[in-house]
Amino acid sequence: MVLPSTDQQTPPAVPLRSPGEQSLEQALVEMQVLLEQHGHVVVVYSSAIPAAMEQRLHSVRSILESDRIALLKSDLPPLGLAVLIRQLRQLSVTDLSAGVVASAGRLLRHYIHAGAVLNSVAKLDRVPVSLKSHAKSWMPGRQFGVVTNPTPQLVEIGPEARLAGPEFGTWLLVAKGQLQTDWVSSNLANAWSVQGLLEAPLPSESARWWGTGKLVEFATFLPELPVLYQLVTSVRRDHCHWCGLELIGDRCVFCSVTAPGYAKQDRAEVS
Repeated sequence: MVLPSTDQQTPPAVPLRSPGEQSLEQALVEMQVLLEQHGHVVVVYSSAIPAAMEQRLHSVRSILESDRIALLKSDLPPLGLAVLIRQLRQLSVTDLSAGVVASAGRLLRHYIHAGAVLNSVAKLDRVPVSLKSHAKSWMPGRQFGVVTNPTPQLVEIGPEARLAGPEFGTWLLVAKGQLQTDWVSSNLANAWSVQGLLEAPLPSESARWWGTGKLVEFATFLPELPVLYQLVTSVRRDHCHWCGLELIGDRCVFCSVTAPGYAKQDRAEVS
């Protein structure tokens, strides 16, 4: 799912097609064109995509022998992942280097609270579900509030239901499925003191990801580019000793090499 831009500067995303929709040769041509147009490509994809699609991504990167393609795998749910992708698109128009923008995905995901209200958790495997909750899923009228990121949570919706939320000002994005409830836009929005609420279409993969089509998915986000920029620039930067790109965090997203400072720290902790 590609969320619309929040301003005229934010560039659009390019959805990549699955192996069933295009040949390997077509995928290689498409990626080569993107590299020629933009210099670097950051591919953000869900950990829940089919194995064939993930294998295709690695094959394209390997055949092109390019260290200008970053593969950023995420366990965010569909709506939360769409939010993260839009934030990276926002950062791409700043003076941040490609390496910093790519590695910022691992930082910004911690500021996204992503979850859903479900009519059943019987097929939910994204958070720990107790036998009691499984049993309640078979009872008509039950609804469950779930948060998968940044910390897994599961509650049965009721007068005392509470989900821990962000401790900073955010906006709330809501995507409605086949479940009739206003709990997210009323109770949750008030409890989390959101500064604004927007609606989006439900991502096509949400029903499979959550194990039911009767849901309302939600995700908080920081909408202002200056805030995102400040978060990223407040983190220490290093240069990858393998490909030379600038990065934040412990690993280069483009070549997957651990930063030297972090590698030394890891060895010291082990010894």
